[in-house]
Amino acid sequence: MATSDRIRQLVTENEIVVFMKGVPESPQCGFSAGVVKVLDAIGRPYVGINVLDDPFLREGIKEYSDWPTLPQVYVGGEFIGGCDIVRDMYASGELQALFPSESA
Repeated sequence: MATSDRIRQLVTENEIVVFMKGVPESPQCGFSAGVVKVLDAIGRPYVGINVLDDPFLREGIKEYSDWPTLPQVYVGGEFIGGCDIVRDMYASGELQALFPSESA
């Protein structure tokens, strides 16, 4: 499977995906740790993909999103941004608004 097809499958089959250095339990850079902290605070399940394990994925995700840095966060198949954007969206409430309340 082509790298772009793998990425497309990951971001469409999971509500929230973060392409990061390391894994959520052990981020390997401060920016990845920052995104994990925000996503953990939201309390929704997400998939963390360690790009350090796969050099093709590490470069492929940058081409896929046309965004040069990591981490990269996808919600509902759409690229949201990196650490600073995700932190800003969380601080403003914009990130939480992407997830409808599940209380009836």
